[in-house]
Amino acid sequence: MQFIDLHRQYDQIAGGVQKRWNKILEHKAFIGGPEVKELEEKLAEYVGVKYVIGCASGTDALTIPLMAYEINKSDAVFVPSFTFFASAESIRLAGGTPVFVDIDPETFNMDSVDLEKKIEHVIKEGNLNPKGIVAVDLFGMPANFNGIRKIAKKYGLFILEDAAQGFGGTYDGRKACSFGDIAGTSFFPAKPLGCYGDGGAIFTNDDDLAEKIRSIHIHGQGKDKYNNIRIGLNSRLDSIQAAVLLEKLSIFDEELVKRNEVASQYSRRLADYFEIPRVLNGYTSSWAQYTLKAENSEHRDRVIREMSKKSIPVMIYYPIPIHKSEAFSDIESWELSNTEEISNKVFSIPMHPYLSDEEIGLICDTLISTK
Repeated sequence: MQFIDLHRQYDQIAGGVQKRWNKILEHKAFIGGPEVKELEEKLAEYVGVKYVIGCASGTDALTIPLMAYEINKSDAVFVPSFTFFASAESIRLAGGTPVFVDIDPETFNMDSVDLEKKIEHVIKEGNLNPKGIVAVDLFGMPANFNGIRKIAKKYGLFILEDAAQGFGGTYDGRKACSFGDIAGTSFFPAKPLGCYGDGGAIFTNDDDLAEKIRSIHIHGQGKDKYNNIRIGLNSRLDSIQAAVLLEKLSIFDEELVKRNEVASQYSRRLADYFEIPRVLNGYTSSWAQYTLKAENSEHRDRVIREMSKKSIPVMIYYPIPIHKSEAFSDIESWELSNTEEISNKVFSIPMHPYLSDEEIGLICDTLISTK
């Protein structure tokens, strides 16, 4: 059994992918070819934003916007600690200082109440200048952008939506990648919309930000490739990956329906035995992960052992919160109790659109047997 079954998915799109790849081999515009432009236009239409700029990875899709905001070491950028390392790493790469925020224990997304507490703490200490917020759409569901936006406006902060796991999720009819001043997503193969290598995209309605981002993602170039007007990166999405994404985008909404059907089956079968993921009213999730809470770390270990006996893969996202990582040992962190508790309990089970009823039954029966 596959945790994410790219083999079954490829069977659905193999003909289209091969056709597009053959066309690329004919025109040989491997970087920035017509497929990249087509993808950017279709993504902009799908999400409902003015600009989309493809880039080389999800990490770059966060780092480049932060570079565009010209943050420096004295600037505090607020970010949850319960997320993938790149959410905070990008802040440091761009020159800023991450300040870690606790999560809501039910949604796993940033706790807006704690966000304001952390902002006030930074202001009171006076060592850093509050500058922005990286709000993560964890496991497929958008963050609490209504609450976050009010706080951002109150303190004059920008919002970067980290939609690396959120693409396809919605709130109040709006799609992920449209909630912040700017957003970034990842096309890593395991994401809800993934390519066959690394890739990412940046989304915004801001004319000035879009212009700076287009410059930064190609070595800070100006009017031509040898007129470099700022420090940038080499972060371009290649045509072969864009071709894969175009084919996957054509079946993406169908896959979202199937993902939600799988999640519904899991929830119906497991609700009496585990604390199941909560999707808030008005939200939909793209189910990048289906994540459960064990009773404690010992129960989680037992779950992993029993699932392994049946060759069922289980993943833990995230066993070490970012603020506990060695790389950020120089950063002072304040009160992240929910993050630390959750990291000892959560585990994720197979989630993709091509799980059979038999596989879902085996997964659920094995999980229930651990109680």
